[in-house]
Amino acid sequence: MSHSTVPRSRTEADTTAKTPVAPGGATGSSDGRRGRLSLRLRFRRDRVLILMALPAVVLVLLFNYVPILGNVVAFQDYDPYISDNGVVSMLHSPWVGLENFQRIFADSSFWSAVQNTLVLFFLQLLLFFPIPILLALLINSVVRPRVRAIAQAVLYLPHFFSWVLVIAVFQQLLGGAGLLSTLLRNHGYDGLDIMTDPNTFKFLVTAQSVWKDAGWGIIVFLAALASVSPDLYEAAAMDGASRWRRMWHVTLPALRPVIALLLVLRVGDALTVGFEQILLQRDAVGPGAAEVLDTFVWWNGVRNQDFGYAAAAGLVKGVISIGLVLAANKVAHLMGEQGVYKK
Repeated sequence: MSHSTVPRSRTEADTTAKTPVAPGGATGSSDGRRGRLSLRLRFRRDRVLILMALPAVVLVLLFNYVPILGNVVAFQDYDPYISDNGVVSMLHSPWVGLENFQRIFADSSFWSAVQNTLVLFFLQLLLFFPIPILLALLINSVVRPRVRAIAQAVLYLPHFFSWVLVIAVFQQLLGGAGLLSTLLRNHGYDGLDIMTDPNTFKFLVTAQSVWKDAGWGIIVFLAALASVSPDLYEAAAMDGASRWRRMWHVTLPALRPVIALLLVLRVGDALTVGFEQILLQRDAVGPGAAEVLDTFVWWNGVRNQDFGYAAAAGLVKGVISIGLVLAANKVAHLMGEQGVYKK
């Protein structure tokens, strides 16, 4: 019997049948690029997913990327009243080059806003960022599902309150005619008005952020904890590890990638510390204590009609934020974590 008529084994036949063949007839096992699908074939394969994602992509492009073109007014003495069309106004506004940036770097109120922004960021990073982690660990340790669900609902609720309502609640508690001040006066002490005290304003803003958003921030951490295998806890318990040791060696390592990612994003958002929250309380304590970069841009751009100057300040803020994201992501890579993107 000749060699060509010898029946092949079942394994050889299956292997030959499963080997991908490129359009030219060569198999894709020796060269990855030969077996790679073309762009047209990949589009046909994923067309349903692409069509589902298309509306969201259009919205992101329309509201997040197209407005970036408006940063050109940072290099102009922009006058929106030249025309009813904003594009026409940009085309006919006089160019001033880097004059707006020179004004910013020479403006003491700008540097005061930068200082207030950074102080608020570090306070919130130290006092606000760890609290969702601790709350997630606490809720995860609750055995009864009903009690856990009630605790989550109570913690989530303030997130859905507007900042107007949150500040009104704090005003009723800590204002000059609030509950705390009334109790002190009834017992013979002087009243307190924490809501108008510039020295405690930064701590007040941090407390408001904790009360409003700490419960909402635990969602990501609870999702990460739900992915931890119970076998790890059982193995640690069999080895004699206490509850604290299991938390330190099992729970926290499971949260470490999530903590690194959220920390990088938080650092990138360092110069945005709550526009609406601070704007509502700015007049009560004065701009010296409450002026941050967002309110600085709003006050100069909307109230003072100095659009080019405000756009330059916003552009400086955006560039610094990008640098902070890249730096924080590099630190995450050095710690062995993925961060926002891989190396």
